[in-house]
Amino acid sequence: MTYRDVMANVLAELADEEARPLPDGERDALGRSLPGWPVFPEVPAALAETRARGWKLVALTNSDPDFIAASIDAIGVPFDGAIPASAIGSYKPAHGHWRAFTEQTGADPARHVHVAQSHFHDIVPANELGIPSIWINRLNETAGPRPTRELPDLNGLADTLDELVPA
Repeated sequence: MTYRDVMANVLAELADEEARPLPDGERDALGRSLPGWPVFPEVPAALAETRARGWKLVALTNSDPDFIAASIDAIGVPFDGAIPASAIGSYKPAHGHWRAFTEQTGADPARHVHVAQSHFHDIVPANELGIPSIWINRLNETAGPRPTRELPDLNGLADTLDELVPA
């Protein structure tokens, strides 16, 4: 199932739960709106600094290719790749994204750090796979297993990455 279809199903279920009619043609409203979702203010500068320090950026995403492309455009910082669920037939938290990342990039596991906001979809599987992780915990949640590091936003990301994997 595409991410667009997942979002359409979620919107339909939410409308049902709230006993609100979903007008014809609005089932894809979330999908149509996603390319216009704003970027958190610190993200462009933090990712630009990270790239400037030599880190490569690859998005492992449950999103569709057109959605991730729109997000990367909105961020305004180039990525070295993207692994969307539809390209590999796997949704996180399944381990397919990390297997595909290793196969596609040949990245040295000792120099790879997974950075993510979703504890369930990203930090848990990274922990299962023994991959160092940085949890961007914007909501100040508490969850286990613990990430390798935790930040409230992307400020300080480059320093934290450099601390975890010295040059």
